[in-house]
Amino acid sequence: MFFLGALFIIACGLTFLETAANPYVTILGPPETATQRINFSQSFNGLAAFIAPKYIGKMILSGKELTAAQQQAMSPEQLNTYLSNEAASVKGPYLVLGIIIFIVAIIFFFTKLPDIKHEEEGESGIASFSGAFKSIKLRWGILAQFFYVGAQVCVGSFFIKMSTHAAGLSEGTSTTYLGIFGLAFMLGRFFGVFLMRYINPRKLLIIYAIICSILTAIAIFASGMIVVYMLIGIAFFMSIMFPTIFSIGIEGLGHNTKIGSSLIVMAIVGGAALPPILGLISDATQNIQYGYLVPLICFIVILIFGISNRNSEKNGLPKSSVN
Repeated sequence: MFFLGALFIIACGLTFLETAANPYVTILGPPETATQRINFSQSFNGLAAFIAPKYIGKMILSGKELTAAQQQAMSPEQLNTYLSNEAASVKGPYLVLGIIIFIVAIIFFFTKLPDIKHEEEGESGIASFSGAFKSIKLRWGILAQFFYVGAQVCVGSFFIKMSTHAAGLSEGTSTTYLGIFGLAFMLGRFFGVFLMRYINPRKLLIIYAIICSILTAIAIFASGMIVVYMLIGIAFFMSIMFPTIFSIGIEGLGHNTKIGSSLIVMAIVGGAALPPILGLISDATQNIQYGYLVPLICFIVILIFGISNRNSEKNGLPKSSVN
């Protein structure tokens, strides 16, 4: 229970951090490159997502997995000792991580960061949810982010299941490909930042949403290793979606930017709501691939979001002064 409570606190902290940091990154600089900046900053999120399971995971996971027969052969005391030792393996890495985060927090506390002030004419300066919801971009952004995070969790969480079912891979081999999946996600973000120097982020979002829709459709109806390759391709092309949707969603909110930011971050609940639907479809059809109709629909929603914003060539973020 203590461990679950700690994870809950960590999740709350990450939510607060993202709510504050994302709009700060978009506003701190020229509006024209806001989407590019937030994609670049979140690229390091993908870097951590690749490094953590590949290297730090080995420090936590012992590699010892008891079979059902081995567990039955052990006495209750032996089994409890084994489980306690396995659980205790996370203490060291989490302690080191906590110390590092604490040091970073102290550095930021004593670092003088620019103070961003909006300069919107005619604004009262009073932020409100009703004022934020007047923005159609925000409403669409919340919906698109809900479906994007749902798609990301669906594709990633069921990767091993898809690999074993469609390609006949073992769980061990599937885990290796899952690492490549994470690497593709990271590289996709860095490559996306590079492309945004030449392609408008909205147009790039549309192109990537179309590609992800096609790759998902192929993964549903194909078989063999082609399914695994399609999933890895989806990881690469969906990588820019979260920060790009976020940047577009908070455009023009002015003093309501923080509220809009929090609402879009709250939309990550799609990652909890949509995977169970995928599971229900999989159980009903006895085919995990048909369950991927859920992320397919998600990418289509994101495509519609991108098309609805395709005519805005500039980010349209509110003017700001840096003090």
